[in-house]
Amino acid sequence: MAVCYVEVWRAEGRDLVALEAERATVGKAASNDIAIRSDPKVSRLHAVLERFAAGWCIRDLGSHNGTFVNGRRILADHRLEGGDEIGVGQTRLVFRMEEQGRHDTATQAAEGAPGLTLREREVLLALCRPLFAGDLFTEPSSIREMATELVVTEAAIKQHLLHLYDKFGIHDETSRRRVRLANEAIRRGAVSLAELRAKRTVPEQAK
Repeated sequence: MAVCYVEVWRAEGRDLVALEAERATVGKAASNDIAIRSDPKVSRLHAVLERFAAGWCIRDLGSHNGTFVNGRRILADHRLEGGDEIGVGQTRLVFRMEEQGRHDTATQAAEGAPGLTLREREVLLALCRPLFAGDLFTEPSSIREMATELVVTEAAIKQHLLHLYDKFGIHDETSRRRVRLANEAIRRGAVSLAELRAKRTVPEQAK
């Protein structure tokens, strides 16, 4: 049986909200199951997550600024997969779905970051920075954008990413690996919200 919850990323840090009922509303009003009171771009009743026999879906409830899943605005019910990132207003939510009985599930939220070199941390910061740079959720940086920020070649970025995928246990070959890596880096504390919001001023030369 899957245990589902939502990570709510606020300016002051992360909250975890367990999805124990058949539905959970999201909005600015305190009466919501997931209340986001400090975000001026969230509507009073913004969206709803609902459990069906086949899994969880999210639906926008006519909010002013819309609801986004993995960077795309949803216009109808959208089925959620574990790791999907939801944007409401200026707030980022992450839908988590873990299988009970696995040793790396219920306690995984507290799992620490793997050992990283200085350059690997810089690559992670460059990768994750766009997630908190705009008004709405966006995709992590592209390989080209990371190479430009760090003043290295795209080949060097790809090599660092391969090492990071291995260290964070991301072994699939899908196009969403960068999203999963950014997700894991933030969840496991490899990069902090303060670091992501800081502007990089003096790029370092490649090592």
